[in-house]
Amino acid sequence: AVSSSPTSVPQPPPTAAAQQLDELLADLGHMQSKLSGQGARVPAEPSLDNMLGSLTRDLQELGIAATPAGVCAGCRKPIAGKVLTALGKTWHPEHFTCARCGQGLDSQPFFEQGGRAFCEEDYHQAFSPRCAYCAGSIREVKPPPVLPHHPSPPPATSPHLSPQKVLTALDQTWHPEHFFCAHCGKVFGDEGFLERNGKPYCHQDFLAMFTPKCQGCERPVTDNYLSALQAVWHPECFVCTECLSGFAGGSFFELEGRPYCELHFHQRQGTICHGCGRPVTGRCITAAGRKYHPEHFVCTYCLGRLQKGTFRECGDKMYCQACHDKLFL
Repeated sequence: AVSSSPTSVPQPPPTAAAQQLDELLADLGHMQSKLSGQGARVPAEPSLDNMLGSLTRDLQELGIAATPAGVCAGCRKPIAGKVLTALGKTWHPEHFTCARCGQGLDSQPFFEQGGRAFCEEDYHQAFSPRCAYCAGSIREVKPPPVLPHHPSPPPATSPHLSPQKVLTALDQTWHPEHFFCAHCGKVFGDEGFLERNGKPYCHQDFLAMFTPKCQGCERPVTDNYLSALQAVWHPECFVCTECLSGFAGGSFFELEGRPYCELHFHQRQGTICHGCGRPVTGRCITAAGRKYHPEHFVCTYCLGRLQKGTFRECGDKMYCQACHDKLFL
């Protein structure tokens, strides 16, 4: 839309006929004022058409030709006095009004939209983009210039009518001061924003609220990661829960949702050989509540292999029958 200013048609130097017309109009107004001031009963108001018709006839009787300045685009009647030109048409000054609120525009700037004139407030309310946050109009168009024929300097533009910047994001328009993080309320800086479900977020809040968290340290995972045990991990955080050592060869053991190295997994499970202290992963002998590799289930004294059911226990050590009798009987 383009802002415009109505202009008055330049008037030619007054002729004798024009002067007589002005005098007649002045006399008519003076007579009406005088009658009203004296309290005299005023007859029913004649229509403007009848008054103009009567004046035209009187002027014609005096030999004066009264030619209208044009037809008013507002009332569709001839213009005999002051004429105003705007939107490529002529108007009675009092008929050039805002198409929305009806206030006069003959002495103030206006905006044009679809061939109609609007005051600044109504133009922005009807046609300016709306802020997605406050639903208010964004007045991105500069106020139009002052009318050339304005008799005095125009009043200062109200602060709410000053030009505003429009920000476009997420397929919507915003006042720049209203485009901020949906969580913390901070206006976005040079780092920009991230979107989730149609709402903008600062990087810090987006990471805290929506980014997957490392199962090890519970901090957001933003770069390289490992996926294991139905969770994501920073590579440096995927270590044995017990000794915090990395997994050689990438193999690990799971217990209650946590990763363990082989040694500490078997310790937790109670499957460490009591003889050698290493995990028991194959055949196993259980005796006295302890587990052994078959080859490590031997007599503590003679190191001969023991058979289940033919050994003796003393303290936490195992002995064959012969050694037990020799040592303790």
